[in-house]
Amino acid sequence: MADLLSTSVSGLIAFQNALAVTSNNVANVDTPGYSEETPVFTAEPGESTGVGYFGAGVDISSVTRNYSELLATQMRTSQSSYSNFNTYATTAAQVDNMLSDTNTGLSTQLQSFSNSLQTLANSPTLAASGTAVISAAQSLTQSVQGYASQLTSIDQNVEGQITSNIQEINTLASNIATVNGQIAQVSGSGQPPNSLLDQRDSLIDTLSQYVSVNTATQSDGSLDVFIGNGQSLVSGSTAQTLTAIPNQYNPTQFDVGLTTAGSSGAPLDITGAISGGSLGGLIAVRSQVIDPTLNSLGQISVGIANIVNQQQAAGLTQSGTPGQPLFAVGGVQVSGSADNTGTATVTATRTDLSALTTDNYTLSDAAGNWQLYDQTSGQTVAMTGTGTATDPFLAAGLSIVVNGNANSGDSYLVEPTATAAAGFNVLLTSPTQIASGAAVQTGAATANTGTGTIAAATVTDPTNANLLTPTSITFTSPTTYQVSGDPATYAYTPGAAIAANGWTTSISGTPATGDTFNVSSNAGNTGDNTNLFAMIDGLNASSLDGGTTSLTGATGSLLGQVGAQTQQAQSNASAQQAVNTSATDAVNNLSGVNLDEEAANMVKYQQAYQACAQMIQASTTMFNTLLTAIQTT
Repeated sequence: MADLLSTSVSGLIAFQNALAVTSNNVANVDTPGYSEETPVFTAEPGESTGVGYFGAGVDISSVTRNYSELLATQMRTSQSSYSNFNTYATTAAQVDNMLSDTNTGLSTQLQSFSNSLQTLANSPTLAASGTAVISAAQSLTQSVQGYASQLTSIDQNVEGQITSNIQEINTLASNIATVNGQIAQVSGSGQPPNSLLDQRDSLIDTLSQYVSVNTATQSDGSLDVFIGNGQSLVSGSTAQTLTAIPNQYNPTQFDVGLTTAGSSGAPLDITGAISGGSLGGLIAVRSQVIDPTLNSLGQISVGIANIVNQQQAAGLTQSGTPGQPLFAVGGVQVSGSADNTGTATVTATRTDLSALTTDNYTLSDAAGNWQLYDQTSGQTVAMTGTGTATDPFLAAGLSIVVNGNANSGDSYLVEPTATAAAGFNVLLTSPTQIASGAAVQTGAATANTGTGTIAAATVTDPTNANLLTPTSITFTSPTTYQVSGDPATYAYTPGAAIAANGWTTSISGTPATGDTFNVSSNAGNTGDNTNLFAMIDGLNASSLDGGTTSLTGATGSLLGQVGAQTQQAQSNASAQQAVNTSATDAVNNLSGVNLDEEAANMVKYQQAYQACAQMIQASTTMFNTLLTAIQTT
């Protein structure tokens, strides 16, 4: 039965406990991850009397956290996005700064080399100008090699961070699973274990910095944690393990594997499912910035080397010797999968500069049928040929030869340009080795009576053994001609190509019967700069990407793409940082300890406690008065 004493005592105890909660809040005002606690006062059930219901006092039924799962989710999501973009932007900025330096940048070095060729063309016999060409070529190759080396260093740093991130995630997952088990053990009491809940939430908040996180609450109070695109990381008190597994084609790069607790099998590769957080940012910047930049540098290096070397072969030095290659580049990289079971080996060479791309390809054996996949587009690439040395596969500007026996499912990574930049170097050491003059010259016989004129010859096959052999084109009639060494008679069409011995020329006008035109070696034509101008034109021509992009255009496109990616990531990081700050403020406003509020509560609970004590004193006085009255009677 309710009475003054018991209700007062219940209030005294309740407000004493409430003061203890307030004291704990104040003590943890600066504790990271602490959520402000609130005592929940519950009135004791009233008792019915003839004159109505009388209350039986008060009790603290629970102590709750000021916590919102919605706000916590918003904070974690924004934190994960910010970490992702910030990590991406930080690494991309390193690449952007490297390439865009106005003094040593790629565009500057390429322009300097082209300018040195122009200077030599203006005075092809000047040794100092030739020396400047060799020097500019060396500066260009050293810069490109330096870029390749820096990109490799940046990638190694990324691989180290990926490994470190995975270790941190595993530690957090293990701790979350441990706390889950502790929460499940005490969940039967019906009261929330606030300190354990705070500890778990703090661990999950930290986890969101490394990878995107989603959670699901179970009936025993534990949380299942999912990362990336829904991969289970923690289930109750069991944590799965992430592993940095070497890429099947490149063991220096790491993918993310998932090992289920208790499993003895190989880790499941979940790299493609990882998103958000610093780990997602590292994987993205590697595949979207570092690798493509290295490939683009390789394509530009191959373009420079092919154009210059082909023109070198098409010309003669000032001493009359055929030109030799000026540049060398790294070859096509082909790597077999670590999972291959066959014995086949695959080699590839570049055959068509205009068809060469910056994409990487996977060559796979499907029950004896070889298929080539573009890793960027995911599409199958058509191939011709059978893959033998005499009939190689031809696709994407490459010639691919398969030797040995492959089993179905075996695959090979083909990287057309990935290692080209690292192998980009100068082969010539002397300015006298520069082929400044054309290999062949053309001319009309002085005795000609017609109005025919012959154009300068273009070398189409520098390897032709008869390239420098003197050759005459004699008109047997105004409409027919013969080429020396060839008994055939050809119909004459003004301006049409005439090809022989690895060169091509054309004749225009109206030749007369007996008119002769000569094609001969240009050796001895000191001061000829024809080949240098052809080399400069080749460097400026659209020779890449199917003849749509010049070397300068490819360089500008690379710089623009990396710059745009960096700026976009930085912009996204700034935006997500603002969102995360707002979300964090919302969580702190709800869960953080407010000292003004706690001071007010302290006064309120203290006064209530004192009032209850006064009521207890009043009940004692009343009881004593009653006893005195009874004794007097």
